[in-house]
Amino acid sequence: MTVHVCSLISNHTQSVPGGGGYHILRFPFGAGESYDEHGMHQVVQPDGYEVVDWDSDDRSGLIWPAVDGWGELTANIHWEDGNYSELRDRFVRDPLDLASGPDSTATDHRPPSPGMQCFTKNHGIFVHPGTPLGLLVGHTDSRSRRIVHAQFKLAIHT
Repeated sequence: MTVHVCSLISNHTQSVPGGGGYHILRFPFGAGESYDEHGMHQVVQPDGYEVVDWDSDDRSGLIWPAVDGWGELTANIHWEDGNYSELRDRFVRDPLDLASGPDSTATDHRPPSPGMQCFTKNHGIFVHPGTPLGLLVGHTDSRSRRIVHAQFKLAIHT
């Protein structure tokens, strides 16, 4: 069995608007990521689009599966302390409607715990080249809040 892995990490703060809507998490390219030997998170994406500024372009949040297979998704999200009543996250196939339309899975809505909010999640799905994946987050605070650390990983078993 072959395993194709893409492991993204961001220690840059990302502001997420309040109100409960979902927003894609963005990840740096190149030296900023922990592992992408199979080219699933590149500045020039499989459809030819080139990301100019990863910090402002939602396309920097996409992982493009290199092969068909069973995908194990993993996320780690650290929110700053805030006045939340609920924190939200989900994995989404085609979150920017570039292929066959958004298809969300592993949606979690969580009550906050005291202090910083740190969550890890795992989920398995079938993945396909040409259908990118994203990690989306939201919260119900009335003002924007920051994510201070995030990881998004895909391991494809073929």
